[in-house]
Amino acid sequence: MRRPPAAPALARHAPSVLLALALSLGVASCADTPHYSPSHTYYVSSRGDDRHDGTSKGQAWRTLARAERVALEPGDRLLLEGGDRFQGTVTVKEGEAGSTRSPVLISSYGDGRATVEASDGPGVSVHNTAGVEIKDLDVTGGSGARADEGGINLYNDRPGGGRLGPVQLSGIDVSGFAVGVAIGGKDEKSGFRDVSVRQARLHDNREAGLLVYGPAFDPARPAYAHRNIDVEGVEAFRNPGDPSAAHRHTGDGIILGSVREATVRESSAHDNGARSSAVAPTGPVGIWAYDATAVRIERNVSYRNHTGSEVDGAGFGLDSNVSSSTVQYNLTFGNDGPGYYAYSRTVDGAHRDNTIRYNISASDGRKLSHNGGIAVHGKDIRDLKIYQNTVVMTGSAHGDAPAVRLRRGEQGVSLRNNTLVNRSGPVVTAESGLSPADVSLQGNNYRTTDGAWSVDWGSHAYPDLSSWRTATGQERVGQRATGLTADPCFAGGELPAVRSAHDAPAVVPDCGGRDGLDLRALFGTDPGTVDYFGTEVPDPPPVGAAVPEAPGSGT
Repeated sequence: MRRPPAAPALARHAPSVLLALALSLGVASCADTPHYSPSHTYYVSSRGDDRHDGTSKGQAWRTLARAERVALEPGDRLLLEGGDRFQGTVTVKEGEAGSTRSPVLISSYGDGRATVEASDGPGVSVHNTAGVEIKDLDVTGGSGARADEGGINLYNDRPGGGRLGPVQLSGIDVSGFAVGVAIGGKDEKSGFRDVSVRQARLHDNREAGLLVYGPAFDPARPAYAHRNIDVEGVEAFRNPGDPSAAHRHTGDGIILGSVREATVRESSAHDNGARSSAVAPTGPVGIWAYDATAVRIERNVSYRNHTGSEVDGAGFGLDSNVSSSTVQYNLTFGNDGPGYYAYSRTVDGAHRDNTIRYNISASDGRKLSHNGGIAVHGKDIRDLKIYQNTVVMTGSAHGDAPAVRLRRGEQGVSLRNNTLVNRSGPVVTAESGLSPADVSLQGNNYRTTDGAWSVDWGSHAYPDLSSWRTATGQERVGQRATGLTADPCFAGGELPAVRSAHDAPAVVPDCGGRDGLDLRALFGTDPGTVDYFGTEVPDPPPVGAAVPEAPGSGT
């Protein structure tokens, strides 16, 4: 989990690297630049000639350097011939594009996709403008590219210039940079809005697949550089990290920072972080948010993410200063760290009102087993609701792990109607000093398949549910005793193997009788309408992320 320095170390490092580059690329002079009327299509082909006018396939230019001399106006299209490789950078700068209704299009034509091979900068740079669509392109750092660049780099540093938008990225493959796609703003009044990144493969970039970032967060006056970032169908993988980065995390999949209203859906992050620093105080995570509000992370899968150090390596995370956000209907497995975590670095009241529900964690904690499948810790986490999740810990070479790890710093945190299963060792591990006012566990099913059942609460190890309940006040609603230690009846056995998304049905119960608490009636919590698999959920719901199969039905 995050330890000082702050989790957003990469994001706050970026202005000195990514932003410096974006600035240097964005100030090219427009003097003596040929000017064309709007709504033209320009072609670039390896068989072209820079003496042509570029306005037809037969009159295509040969190089990106020639295309860079064009001031792209609303509705213009710059098309690169599919199957060809072009060295250089495509730059869309202030004074170009800018129209919401008539975006500039940068794409391929003919058969297949063109490749932009950057030699000394990003592959595509959008600086202080918007109204741009980038689609159906491969962008690679190439052998001569500087390794401190974003492959597709969006940056706004107009002083008080307002958020720029829209920008659409789709059908892209980006590799060989510091970050695959970087979206940055200098301050809370200079960022982007209505940005979509869809159907993208972001891989083999040193620091991260996708990074959204902005200025330092002020909890006394919360503000965000960006608004409405939509990520869908993105695969962030094999972004290895930098072993020399001893003071910050590298090797992340998808990072959302300094944003109000963002969604990551139907995406994946896997096999990231394998070369991240062994001594860094913070580590990489598959998909996570920081300094953000109203974020929704749903129906994604995050697996086999790694950390070189003794922290992080998680599947999903709600990090410092995240509020009013939801992580739901996601799957994790085989991560070095926990499947899901919540963390707050400082006492500032900014990490609040978040929800983690209807998720599955299977066989996480492969390296850092002590952090469990769900981890909550930090200095100030308020009103976090964790319910209707299924956690299955199968153990690893590094030891057996609890399903839940709790540390001090919580206020009003609740864990309800979760199925929590481990092979052996304590099913829950908590630090001392946590009262029911800090964290409440109610209506969960706790199961240990091998060895003795136990909960480690502070300095005490409780051998059964009753003694833990009596000593701590956990698993009670008023005077009513709650909680189960029943067989979860997983279709795949008590410890089902989940090695891919196709294995997820193994955690569906094939028996009834595991009724959960009525979350709506007792706590005013919306239980949702469907489970992880999209099956309708009764009200009140059973425990766990999946509704038991009806007789004769399939999942």
